[in-house]
Amino acid sequence: MNFKNSFHPYAIVTIIFWSLAYVLTRLTLQYFSAFSLGFIRYFIASVTWIIIALFVKLKLPQAKDIPWFLAAGCAGFFLYMIAFNQGQAHVTSATASVVIATVPLITALLARVVYRERLKVFQWFAVFIEFVGVAVLTLMNGAFSLNSGLFWLLLAALALSVYNLLQRKLTQKYTALQASAYSILFGTCMLAIFAPTAVREMPHAPAVQYLYLAVLGVFTSAVAYVAWAKAFSKAQKTSQVSNYMFVTPFLASLFGFLLAGEIPDDATIVGGGIILVGVLTFNFGGKIFGCGKDEND
Repeated sequence: MNFKNSFHPYAIVTIIFWSLAYVLTRLTLQYFSAFSLGFIRYFIASVTWIIIALFVKLKLPQAKDIPWFLAAGCAGFFLYMIAFNQGQAHVTSATASVVIATVPLITALLARVVYRERLKVFQWFAVFIEFVGVAVLTLMNGAFSLNSGLFWLLLAALALSVYNLLQRKLTQKYTALQASAYSILFGTCMLAIFAPTAVREMPHAPAVQYLYLAVLGVFTSAVAYVAWAKAFSKAQKTSQVSNYMFVTPFLASLFGFLLAGEIPDDATIVGGGIILVGVLTFNFGGKIFGCGKDEND
């Protein structure tokens, strides 16, 4: 594999930072509401990109493409965050993890319709393996709850899947830096409706919370989303990148152990192992099953 031209390193970097975000979010929600935290996180990311844009002289998007950036900001940041937090208020964390884990599958189905992307049989099998792993990881020691929150989470999964497709489209014309930066900027403008609440809550947070916020804004948002867009620009299929999201619950559990002292249980070990087998099958199954050269090398 030629890693210089591969999407794998960029997707891996993104998933590591997004997995870290789960732990840091739990820690910051002790002092901030979910909506105000969303605004602060992406406000910091936007400020980061404004500073970078001044140094690299980032080109503005063409007027005809602004609706696409608005759509990406709305789907990937504004709508997703609202729907996810509304869903989290009504269902167990196990249910939320399972529903959000459908994003790679929804993305693959949408890409099949919009971009005419086809998955091979072994890749669909790999998706099934990964979803089984997520189910084991989240439900082995938990319970699945069914109520109105489920529909909010399905909306969140759909919004994130749409964002993935929009990034795929934008990176065909713009750099990963442009595609992610302007999407975040527009999304932050929409999230600004929660700014007053954030201003009221910030003075009551201890100093360490500001460190968490900085990491959330700079690394798990600004850096992670650029790497994600870069992965889409290098991959031949949208699903090749989105498939990495199956690893997030497993890595989030590991970070929970390292940073918050949460001991991984049998479900984490078994489910995580199944997920990794599925990811390897999806990305390298062409060689394993003798299907010829992998498209994603």
